[in-house]
Amino acid sequence: MSEGENEEMGATGGIAASVSQDVDSPWARVCSKFKKEFGQQAYSTWLGQLGYNGLDGGTVELTAPTKFVRDWIQRNYGSRLMDFFHAEDKRVKSLSIRLAAKGAVPATPSQPVARAAAAEAPADANGGFGQQAALDPKYTFDSFVVGKSNELAYAAAKRIAESDEVAFNPLFLHGGVGLGKTHLMHAIAWEVKRRAPEKKVAYVSAEKFMFEFISAIRYKDTHAFKQRFRAADLLMVDDVQFIANKDSTQEEFFHTFNALIDNRCQLVITADRSPTDLEGIEERIVSRLGWGLVADIHPTDYELRLGILQSKAEQVPGVEVPVEVLEFLAKRIISNVRELEGALNRVMAYATLVGRPITMEMTRDVLQDLIRANDRKVTIDEIQRSVAEYYNLRLAEMLSQRRSRMIARPRQVAMYLSKQLTARSLPEIGRRFGGRDHTTVMHAVRKIEDLVKSDSQLDEDITRLTRLLAG
Repeated sequence: MSEGENEEMGATGGIAASVSQDVDSPWARVCSKFKKEFGQQAYSTWLGQLGYNGLDGGTVELTAPTKFVRDWIQRNYGSRLMDFFHAEDKRVKSLSIRLAAKGAVPATPSQPVARAAAAEAPADANGGFGQQAALDPKYTFDSFVVGKSNELAYAAAKRIAESDEVAFNPLFLHGGVGLGKTHLMHAIAWEVKRRAPEKKVAYVSAEKFMFEFISAIRYKDTHAFKQRFRAADLLMVDDVQFIANKDSTQEEFFHTFNALIDNRCQLVITADRSPTDLEGIEERIVSRLGWGLVADIHPTDYELRLGILQSKAEQVPGVEVPVEVLEFLAKRIISNVRELEGALNRVMAYATLVGRPITMEMTRDVLQDLIRANDRKVTIDEIQRSVAEYYNLRLAEMLSQRRSRMIARPRQVAMYLSKQLTARSLPEIGRRFGGRDHTTVMHAVRKIEDLVKSDSQLDEDITRLTRLLAG
């Protein structure tokens, strides 16, 4: 395939104007073969973004929405696509993928896997949110990269943002740090305000909800506090696990929840685990959190990480990021999306500041500390799951307040491994173990350090778990 393809097509050559929608067309049959060989995810991510413009003098003409998509398909699937097309029509001698005219979209688009830039934020972005947390204009649906691990959460969030009546309430999103829960909440808020500026949208972290409630009690202003939150058309509470074991805050949250549900107002709640695994939260609240739709956001896979990097790279004009660099980052930075985007930001910033092109050598130099950390990085979530499974416990049991030996010892092991295998602080580890104090974590670490010297079985358990978590 030629590298010197035209960078833009005329208006008549755009994807929307020329994509064949005939299910019996050669293009449809090629797509079917591609999905059978490479899978639905690969199709949605790559081939599903192409437009088919037909056969011209032995050359199959396709259009791609971005240079990155074009180059990736040429490099990874070009020869196989040629085989598919040649099997359909022996006249096919070559394949041409050109860039589509700006704004052109496939006539039958796949799931939005990579978008070039965030949609422009409403002019009165923070105008209707009162004292609530500020919304990030970068966090829109257009800038959210969709893959298998988050497609349910994305679809549910879109439904809430675009519909007046939603069959599920509340929407409960849960997943690890940096996987996109907050992004989706901000996106819902922006879209609701864009479509219906008169609606009252309240976005707040659970921690801020608690502090404001405490402040309202202190200054005898609880009526205003109740009115502000209960007057919302849409209330979004981020990281609800932070109100664990806070009885008064939970009481107010419970009544606010009920009042909004009774008034047919929408709620969106996020946490780092599912409602049934939340410890220190009253049973009546846990029950209500599961009333609507519970959507898990799983860790990203390679294809999704690559799509995220592609989308991010295309938002920075004038900086060319080679495909092999994006592939390298997608394979090596696997912890979470924030760290993945941060790594790309570092590389692009360095290239801009020193005036050097981005290369693999430069990327390795700039990110050597991050790459080393990810080579051995383990998350607290992984440690908790692995230890619970190893000792045949439910995760909720290990994170509970129960102190029986059969639960307390595995919990101490998990705390010890969290201290040894992650860079998290003692207070943060304590919070991840049901909101415990850092002194509890310190005691657990010292206890395990002492026991392994005399308990050969425990020493073996620690060794096996460490090897398991190290991969």
